[in-house]
Amino acid sequence: MSDATLNTVKDDPNDFAVQISDQVESFLVAVAEVAKGDEPDSAVPFLLLEVSQLLLAGGRLGAHEDIVPDERYEPDLGPEPDVDDLRQKLARILDPIDVYSEVFDPYEPRKAPVACRISDDLADVMADLRHGMAHYRAGRTTEALWWWQFSYFSNWGSTASGALRALQSLVAHVRLNQPLDDLDGLDTDEDLTEDALAEVAGQVMAEEIAGPLGIRTAK
Repeated sequence: MSDATLNTVKDDPNDFAVQISDQVESFLVAVAEVAKGDEPDSAVPFLLLEVSQLLLAGGRLGAHEDIVPDERYEPDLGPEPDVDDLRQKLARILDPIDVYSEVFDPYEPRKAPVACRISDDLADVMADLRHGMAHYRAGRTTEALWWWQFSYFSNWGSTASGALRALQSLVAHVRLNQPLDDLDGLDTDEDLTEDALAEVAGQVMAEEIAGPLGIRTAK
């Protein structure tokens, strides 16, 4: 489908391109709002909701036939927007529950889980989505959809999925009254074995996020 065809239905809420761009825009706006830190107590459940909704868009892109851009080479978008400030703000809000362990590819066995950060994940996803949004706002709808689909497979899909598992686990610990183990000592710069990951676990209490969810912690 060409840009000309897609742009003729750009205002149609039932159009695939419009629906994907709306979900992407919603995520970009929502995460930027969370990063402001105005409501840190509700950050985790809110991010869980937003990442879940974004991955619905990713699933639709993944199930869609391959989208091929009209031009062989991607148009120059100029300097990429800096996400370091957003990354740092999210890290402060999510401390001390920012770091989690992840296995990147479930079909490629690894010796040990890898330490990741939710703040890094969300910032990386934001960068990918903003790149595609720049194309969309410039009227290059096919280019935007191609980029969102390609980067879903190559980066932001797995990155957002990892963040979602971490966020879901945090909320589940609270709902089930299961205090979280302490993550002090777990660092993304360390190459830790599975046993070492268990050893560095200590006591980060679920009260960190129990309040905004309206849950009383177990005595």
